[in-house]
Amino acid sequence: MASFLETAIDIAREAGMLVANMAERRIPFELKGDFDLVTAADRASEALIVERLQSHFPTHSILGEEGGHREGQAEYCWYVDPVDGTTNFAHGFPAYNVTMALEKAGELVAGVIYDPTRNEMFAAEKGGGAYLNGRRIHVSRAAGVNESLVATGFPSRRRHENINIHFYYQLAMVSHGVRRAGAAALDLAYVASGRLDGFWEFGLCPWDMAAGILLVEEAGGRCADMRGAPRSLHGKHILADNGLIHEEMLRIFGEVFAGRFRYPLPQIQVTE
Repeated sequence: MASFLETAIDIAREAGMLVANMAERRIPFELKGDFDLVTAADRASEALIVERLQSHFPTHSILGEEGGHREGQAEYCWYVDPVDGTTNFAHGFPAYNVTMALEKAGELVAGVIYDPTRNEMFAAEKGGGAYLNGRRIHVSRAAGVNESLVATGFPSRRRHENINIHFYYQLAMVSHGVRRAGAAALDLAYVASGRLDGFWEFGLCPWDMAAGILLVEEAGGRCADMRGAPRSLHGKHILADNGLIHEEMLRIFGEVFAGRFRYPLPQIQVTE
C-alpha cells in the first residue's frame, strides 16, 4: 500500500505545483454548464494526473471530475479532483487543492489532499493513520457542538432552493461558528487535523470527498450520512466530525429534517 500512497503524494505535489504556477498568471475561467466554473488549470492538472496514474498503474480505473475517465471493472479505482475549489482558484482566493483517492474493491485504501498555497500535504492509508507533511494528525477533542467550529458548503446551482441554509443557521446559532470556504476536500482535511470539529454538505461527488473521508477516519473521526446511515461516496449528503460531537450533530440534523427549528430564521426588517 505504501507504493500507492507514495506515488499519489508525488503526483499530487507535481499537479499542485502546476496549478500554483497557473494561479500566478490569473488565467481566465469559463462556465461548465450554466453555473460551474472550469479553467485550463483543471484540465491541465487532470491530464497530468491521469497520464501519471496510467503510467504507474495501467490496469487501474480512473474517475476524474473533468472527464479524464478510464473506466472499467478493475479492482482498483482512483478518484481524482484536479482542482477542488475551482471558483476560489479562478478568483485568486487561496483555498483550493488537488485531491486523489484509491479504492480497492469498494474500500478506500489511500488518499491525498495537497494544498499548494500552503504547501500542505495531507495523506492517509487504510490502517496506517493520517498525516500532514509527514506528521501524524488527529481529530479535535471538542466534546460538544457548543464548543465546536464547523464547516459546510453550498452548491453552485439553484442556491435559492437549497435546504442547507436551514442546517447552516441552526449550527451557526449553537456552535462557535460555521465556515464556508468552498473546497470540500480541505474542509475534510481540516476535520482530520483538528482545525475543524465537523463538516457536512449536500450533493458532493465521490472525488470531492473520497480522500477526505479516509483522512478523517484514519485520524480518529467518524463519517456517516446526515441521517446517521453508513457513509457512501455516492450518497446525497455527508457528515464528518471528531466522533465526540457525532450524535449531537445527528440530533440537530434530525430536528431540521423534521422541520423543527430551535432558532427560526430571522425576518427581514427594513428601518428608515
